[in-house]
Amino acid sequence: MPELQSARVPGGVDRLRWRNDAVELVFAIGSDGPVALIGIGPGGHRSMPTPTLDRELWQPLVELSAFGHGRFPGSFRYVDTVIGARLRYRAHTTDGSLLRIEQCDEETGLVVESVFERHDGVSAFRTWTTVTAGTPIVLDVVSTFATGAFLTAAPDVDGFVLASAANDWVAESRWTTKPLRELGLARIDRDVQHQPPRSRLHVANRGSWSSGEHAPTAVLLATNGDYALAWQVEHNGPWGYQLGETRHGAYLLLTGPTDQDNQWSVRLAPGETFTSVPASVAFAAGGVDEVFGALTQQRRATRLVREADRTLPVVFNDYMNTLMGDPTTDRLLPLIDAAADAGADLFCIDAGWYAEGHWWDTVGEWLPAASRFPGGIEEVIGHIRAGGMVAGLWLEPEVIGVRSPLAVASSGRALPDSAFFSRGGIRLAEHGRHLLDLRDPAARAHVVGVFDRLVADYGIGFVKMDDNTMTGPGTDTGGLAPGAGLLEHNRALLDVLDEVQAKHPHLLIESCASGAMRMDQAMLSRLHLQSTSDQQDPVMYATIAAAAPASMLPEQAGNWAYPLAGTSREEMVFALVNGILGRMYLSGYLNRMSQGEVALVREAVVAQKTVLSGIEASAPFWPLGLPGWEDRWVALGLRDERGSWLSVWCRPGASADVVLPLPAYTGRALVVEPGFPADAGGWSWRWDADSAELHVTATEAPTARVLRLIPDAPIPTIEKDLQHDQQY
Repeated sequence: MPELQSARVPGGVDRLRWRNDAVELVFAIGSDGPVALIGIGPGGHRSMPTPTLDRELWQPLVELSAFGHGRFPGSFRYVDTVIGARLRYRAHTTDGSLLRIEQCDEETGLVVESVFERHDGVSAFRTWTTVTAGTPIVLDVVSTFATGAFLTAAPDVDGFVLASAANDWVAESRWTTKPLRELGLARIDRDVQHQPPRSRLHVANRGSWSSGEHAPTAVLLATNGDYALAWQVEHNGPWGYQLGETRHGAYLLLTGPTDQDNQWSVRLAPGETFTSVPASVAFAAGGVDEVFGALTQQRRATRLVREADRTLPVVFNDYMNTLMGDPTTDRLLPLIDAAADAGADLFCIDAGWYAEGHWWDTVGEWLPAASRFPGGIEEVIGHIRAGGMVAGLWLEPEVIGVRSPLAVASSGRALPDSAFFSRGGIRLAEHGRHLLDLRDPAARAHVVGVFDRLVADYGIGFVKMDDNTMTGPGTDTGGLAPGAGLLEHNRALLDVLDEVQAKHPHLLIESCASGAMRMDQAMLSRLHLQSTSDQQDPVMYATIAAAAPASMLPEQAGNWAYPLAGTSREEMVFALVNGILGRMYLSGYLNRMSQGEVALVREAVVAQKTVLSGIEASAPFWPLGLPGWEDRWVALGLRDERGSWLSVWCRPGASADVVLPLPAYTGRALVVEPGFPADAGGWSWRWDADSAELHVTATEAPTARVLRLIPDAPIPTIEKDLQHDQQY
């Protein structure tokens, strides 16, 4: 099958098909209009929505506005741009995995290149836009991606619902699925009105927390269940997406920062270029499970995986519901022994190790506090290694406290003013911190130097990289719009991470920002692990853990498992189940637990390591749909060719029974066994192959279990040498 085909269709328009066995994109190219993407679907002989030949339904591939060149008609929307409508096809090239489509605007001399990248066997693509100026121009919106092709899967927007996630501190990944009409697309008579609708569904994020209010991932679902389109904007700063109706069709538009939302604009001289933030788009003939399966493959295909990332260590971190930022040698040593005994591979000393007292607004030097470690922090790190574990440290390298010697000029050690975010010549401060501008050589040298020193002096193999300060629109240093300064800083941060990991290939870095306030693929494509929350209540954590693989790879989902000594067995099981179908981020006073409690923790760690043996080949699924924040029953599965793991949580207020649809196993015999704990413990279940439903009955809530689903061949079994006969 040719991977690139051109064909003339009625009306003097060329139809360009770019395809392989997994991807088929169809573009309309005409001399009297801009290029439009009119078909998205799987390649080969699999069915896809038929590309529309109705030119009134075509949405320009690129929307672009600039000072003096806005929209017609004017609105809050990012479509209907004057320059976007003037773009005309000039050329296209491909090397198989990359397709480049070039357009130009004769009036301004702008040249716009749309780039599409794909990977074999993955029903998804990555895309971005590059703009080159012909005459001086100030851009204020550049779309990463725009299309109306999804509308071929339903008669109109009434046939679609949107699955999206609100995000907040300790309330991450709150997914909802609602019709587009309910979300703000007003129904009007478009045949009567002389201009297109003005309403839009607009979701955007601001500042330096890429997921501070919303996850940069969403799914458009046809209500007939035949088609799903998912996207993620891959940027560690501001982004946005819009859905709306056009004169006769509809559009989806993805973008990075804009002037309207983020005070972003950029001035280009002739020959200068600007490249938009990238995004990935996945599609499937099906629903949520199918399209997230495709997006999971895309995340793996675009991630920069090092040999060290393959180790997948079980991490013990001393923070959550334990030391809470107040570590000392005396407190750490017994925890280290208990973590090693439980089977942890890595021990991370969390916040506070660098401070003699109150530390929030004094951070920046990252030197161990002598009062906390009378024998030096080397004694503690040596104890971690003696226990057979890798040592890690918490670090917040992008900020300097307002009372830090590095920020106070009179200290003689202060960084230059150019190293900090500023507006109008005034250094910015938020939450007692200044934000470093990593475009600046001194700021960059400081951050890289901190990583170098901690690795060289202490031999650490893990950094929990936190970011608790959310800046405003950005910095105007250098005469830029604040949003442009922030975008350049965001990109400089990624360069710093690349530099650090090139110098220290065995160093694992966790992405954390007050939990999951920076949960984006730009960071996750580089880093080892993502914190999914700071939530301290294990019952509330269940939906966060269950939803995590919608925003990241399951092998990157760092879910806290913090069993509390003295709680009931079911409460302890619940807390541990949170961490098993992802990356267990273990905490809790294991050193204060009874023998039976410790045995249960050991069993959970073994279950986690068994799951990890196949997690990099797994795809997530949700038998009860994407979890809602208040759901009483919650379920998450991980499926590979050998079978599935299934976590099921029963939260307070739930009925005693639940039915879990498992359509992938329709008509098949299915063995269902306890995964964790290794005994049913009062739970029961029954598989109905004809209806493909698993009927589950639980004990009194809150309670949870991990189940193993084995259709034909067994998946790895949990070790049987655990002391299950001990009384809890």
